[in-house]
Amino acid sequence: MGFATEFKEFALKGNVMDLAVGVIIGGAFGKIVDSVVGDLIMPLVGKVLGGLDFNNYYIPLAGQTATNLADAKKAGAVFAYGSFITVALNFAILAFIIFIMVRQINKLRASTPPAPAPEPVTPEDVVLLREIRDALKK
Repeated sequence: MGFATEFKEFALKGNVMDLAVGVIIGGAFGKIVDSVVGDLIMPLVGKVLGGLDFNNYYIPLAGQTATNLADAKKAGAVFAYGSFITVALNFAILAFIIFIMVRQINKLRASTPPAPAPEPVTPEDVVLLREIRDALKK
């Protein structure tokens, strides 16, 4: 079997294609969560904490006197804890949403009755042996 044929078999397996679709949808979903956190939640948190953009919370490590994170980063190293908290909140929201989705899928699976098991097919030689056994009993 050639390399190209082997790769084609691998790439076209159902679970590989499902994974690819999942990664693409996950990336798009991540952007939605980033927008929810960055555009809706963090401005509210910033308002509660004094009206500043939460992403601009940092500790200058090189003695910068800049008023925003972008300028401070240009001037030297910073400890950008506000950005980290924003990303951690993104993760927590995404993990919670995925948990809710998996929970709902599990509930749907549990409420769906399992399909009846197919009746086992007895091999032909076993059937023949049973017929011989029954004939000998008579």
